[in-house]
Amino acid sequence: MTQQIQKALNASKAARWTALIIVSVTMMMAYFFTDVMSPLEDMLTTDLHWNGSEYGFFSGAYGLINVFLLMLFFGGIILDKMGIRFTGILATLLMFVGALIKWYAVTYVSKEAIVENFHLNLFIIQIDNPHLTNLIAALGFAIYGVGCEIAGITVSKVITKWFTGYELALAMGLQVSMARLGTAAALFFALPIAKYFGGIPVSVGLGAAMLCIAFLSFIVYCVMDKKLDASLSGQAQQQGEDESFHLSDLKAIFTNPGFWVICLLCLMFYGGVFPFLKFATKLMIVKYHVPEDLAGLIPGLLPFGTIILTPVFGGIYDKQGHGVKLMLLGSVILTIVHTLFALPVLGVWWFAIINMVLLGIAFSLVPSAMWPSVPKIIPMKLLGSAFAMIFFIQNIGLSLIPMGIGEVNKQNTNAEGLTDYTLTMSIFAALGVISIVLSLLLLRLDHTKHYGLECKPSHD
Repeated sequence: MTQQIQKALNASKAARWTALIIVSVTMMMAYFFTDVMSPLEDMLTTDLHWNGSEYGFFSGAYGLINVFLLMLFFGGIILDKMGIRFTGILATLLMFVGALIKWYAVTYVSKEAIVENFHLNLFIIQIDNPHLTNLIAALGFAIYGVGCEIAGITVSKVITKWFTGYELALAMGLQVSMARLGTAAALFFALPIAKYFGGIPVSVGLGAAMLCIAFLSFIVYCVMDKKLDASLSGQAQQQGEDESFHLSDLKAIFTNPGFWVICLLCLMFYGGVFPFLKFATKLMIVKYHVPEDLAGLIPGLLPFGTIILTPVFGGIYDKQGHGVKLMLLGSVILTIVHTLFALPVLGVWWFAIINMVLLGIAFSLVPSAMWPSVPKIIPMKLLGSAFAMIFFIQNIGLSLIPMGIGEVNKQNTNAEGLTDYTLTMSIFAALGVISIVLSLLLLRLDHTKHYGLECKPSHD
C-alpha cells in the first residue's frame, strides 16, 4: 500500500511539475540578483565613486568564500547529511541575508567613507584604501554567493528526487532556462529601473525583495518534500533523504572515473563559454567593427537561444538517450566557433552573429546532457556532494581562466589600445579540443562501465 502511495505521488505530473516550478522560480530570482549590479558599473563609478579595481573585487567576491574556504564542498556534504529541507532553507536564508547586507551598503553607508591603510592583492586584482561601501557590499555578495551555489546543488538534487524515471533531462533543462531568464531580466531591466526609480538602491532592493519571496517559496516546497518523504518506503526511501550518509561514502565518488571525466568536461567546456563572454563585447568592436553601443547585443543573443534549446535537447535525451553524443556534438561546435573567431577571415558583423548562434547551440547541447548524466553514475545519497564538487571545480576555472585571458590580452594590445585576439581565441579553441577528447573518453567509459548514458531510457 505504501509503495502505491509513493508511486501515486511521484507519478503525479501535477505534483512533480509544481515542485519544479517552485524551485525553478527560486533559482530564477537568485540569478536575477547575481547579475543585478552588472549593468550598473557606470553608476557605481559616478554615484559611489568605485574604481575599476573595486568593481573587480566586488564582482569576484561572489566566489571567495566558496573557493578559498571550501564552503561549496562542505555544502554538498551538508546536503547529503542533513537533507534537502534543512540545506535549502539555510541556502535561501543566506542569499536573503547577503542581499540585505549589499542593499544596506549601497543605501545607507556613506559613499565618501574610505577604509584607510587597507591593501589587498588577490591574483591580478589590487585595491588600496577602498570605499567602505565596496567592502560591505562585497561581504554581502560573498555571503549571498555561498547561499546561491548551495541552493543550486540543492535544486539539482530536488529535481533528481522528483523526476528520476520520468522527464529528468527535460526538467533540468527547464530549470536552467528559468535561471538564464533571470540573468537576462537583470541585464535588461536593472539599469532602466535604477535610472528611472531612484538609483542603485532601487534595483538592488528589488533583487533583495525577490530573494525574500524565494525564501518563502522554498518553505512552501518543504511541505511538498515532507509529504513525498512520508510516502517513501524501502528502496524508495533510499532515493529520498538518505540519513545513512557517511563521509566514507565519498570514496564512491573519488573512485568513479566517469565522474571525474564529467568534472573535467564541465571545467573545460564552461571555461570556453563564460570567460569568453566577458571579453566578447570588445572582440565585436575591435575585430568585427560593430558600433560600441550595439556591440553587447551580439553576445547577448546567447542566453535567449539557450532558454529555448536547452529543454529541447533535454527532451531528446529523455526519449532517445545518446547523452554523451550530445556532449560530443556540443564540444565540436564550441571548437569550430572559437577557431572561426581566431581566424583572420570575414571581419563583419553578420559573421559574428552566425558564430554566436552556433555557440548558443553548443551551450544548449552540453548542459542539457551533462547535468542529467550525473545521477546515472552517482548514487542519490551522494548526489549533493557530487554536484558540489563539480560546481567547485567549475568555479575555480571560471575564476582563473578570465585572469589568464586578461593577461594574454594585455600582452597582445598595441600602443593604440587595439587587441589582437588570435591567441586568445586559439586558447578558447584549445579548451574545445580538450572537451572533445574528454567526451570521447566518456563515451568509451560508458561502453565499458555500462553507465547507461547512451541507452534509450525505458519508462514504466
